[in-house]
Amino acid sequence: MHTFNRRRFLQAAGIASAAAALPRALGAATPARVVVVGGGFGGATVAKYLRLWGGGQVAVTLVEPNADHIACILSNLVLTGALSMDRISLGYNALKTNYGVAVIQARVTAINYGSGTGKGRVSLSNGRSLDYDHLVLSPGIDFIAPPDNPGAWDANVTPHAWQAGAQTLLLKKQLASMRDHDTFVMTVPKSPYRCPPGPYERACVVADYLKRKRLLFARVVVLDANAGIQAEPVAFGEAFNHIYKGMIEYIPDATVSSVISQTRSIITSAGSWSNVRVLNYIPNQRAAAIGPASSANRGWPLLNAQGFVPVDPLTYGVSGYPNIHVIGDACAVPATDGQAVPKSGHMANAEAKVCADAILRALNGQAPDTNIATSSACFSPITATTASWLSANFSYGNIYDAAGKVKGKGMQRVDLGEAPKISGDNYQDMFTWADGLFADSFI
Repeated sequence: MHTFNRRRFLQAAGIASAAAALPRALGAATPARVVVVGGGFGGATVAKYLRLWGGGQVAVTLVEPNADHIACILSNLVLTGALSMDRISLGYNALKTNYGVAVIQARVTAINYGSGTGKGRVSLSNGRSLDYDHLVLSPGIDFIAPPDNPGAWDANVTPHAWQAGAQTLLLKKQLASMRDHDTFVMTVPKSPYRCPPGPYERACVVADYLKRKRLLFARVVVLDANAGIQAEPVAFGEAFNHIYKGMIEYIPDATVSSVISQTRSIITSAGSWSNVRVLNYIPNQRAAAIGPASSANRGWPLLNAQGFVPVDPLTYGVSGYPNIHVIGDACAVPATDGQAVPKSGHMANAEAKVCADAILRALNGQAPDTNIATSSACFSPITATTASWLSANFSYGNIYDAAGKVKGKGMQRVDLGEAPKISGDNYQDMFTWADGLFADSFI
C-alpha cells in the first residue's frame, strides 16, 4: 500500500479530472437514442455526459422509479442526526433543464435486447415502451436473504439501511431508542458489496453517537462475513482497538445463516445473538433485477457466479451485447486477483464517463479508447469531528491471477492510498469531496 499525503489524495479524488472529452458531431441524420435505466451516480452521470459530450445529437432518456436519488454517501451521518435527509437528496431537474435529458419516473417491466448487436426496446410500468440504439443499465444492488429460513428476515423490522431513504430513517429511529447496556448488532456482507468502507464507518459513527449520549455500557457488535477489515484497515483498526475499545466488538469470519427479525436475533458461524435492541442486518448483495425478479437471470442477459454482470472495461458492454452497457454497483469489472474494482458512487461516476465516451465513439464508427483510467475515493467519518479517507486508482492493461501470471486485459490497480491519520481536516474535506461528486453527477 502506498502512503498518500492529503494533498495527493485530494488531487487523485478530483472529479473534474476523472475524464475529459470534447463535444463531437455525429454522422447520423437523426439523433441516436440512448436509454439509461437507474438514476444513481452511474445513471445520472452517463446521461449528463452523453448530452454534454454528444453535441446535442444524442437523445437521452433516464428511467428511474424514484422522484429523487437519496445518496448512500454521507447517509451514516443522517443516522446520528449530524445531517438531514435533505442534505443527501439529489433531484433530476438540472439534468432536464441544463442538459435536455428526458426523465421518466417508472419501473422497467421488460427489456427486449434485440439481436445482441442491434436495437432493442424497454417496456415500462406506465405502459410506455422506449426504443434504443444503446441501453445503459445502472440499477444498483439487490439483497440475498440468509439461507436458513429466509422468510424470517424482514427489512422493515431489522433494517439494512444500505439503500438510503426510508431505511435510513428507520435505523435512525431504532438507534435513538437505545439505552445503556443495550446492544447494536450489525453485519458486514461478503465481498463484493456496495461501498467497502461503509459498514465499518457505520460502526464508528454509531459508537460515537452512543458515547456522546453517555451510554457508556452500550456496545456495538460487528459481525464480518470476511476474514478481516475490507477497507482502511489502519483507520478502522485504530478505531476498533483504541478509540472505541470496549464498546465495539469486531468479529471476523461470521457467516450469517439465519435472521429472525421479530425477535431481533441472528445466527452466524461465529455465534448467535438474540433479542438485541437493534439488529442492522446488511445482507450479501448482487445486481438488482431488471424487470421481473423471477425471469431468467433476473432479466439480465448474463451474470457471473456472484450475481453481477461481467463487462468490457473499455465500453462497459456485455459480452455478445455490445449495445448493452452496465455501470455502477451491478457490473463486474475484470481486475487483478485481490485488487477488485470497488463498488462506490465515485467509481460509478468514473465508469459512466468511460461508457459515455465509448458510446459516442461507437456512434461515430470509431473504436473505443484504450488509454483509460478510473478512480474511487471516499471519506469515512470516525468520530463526530474526524474522518479518514481511501483512494484507489486503476488503468487499463494486463491483469494478473493469484500466481502473478497474465490472465487477460482489464483494470489494473496502480495506486491504493489511505489517510496516514484520522483528522479533523479530513472531516471538513469530506463535505467538499461529496459536494463535488454530487454536482458532477446531478447538476
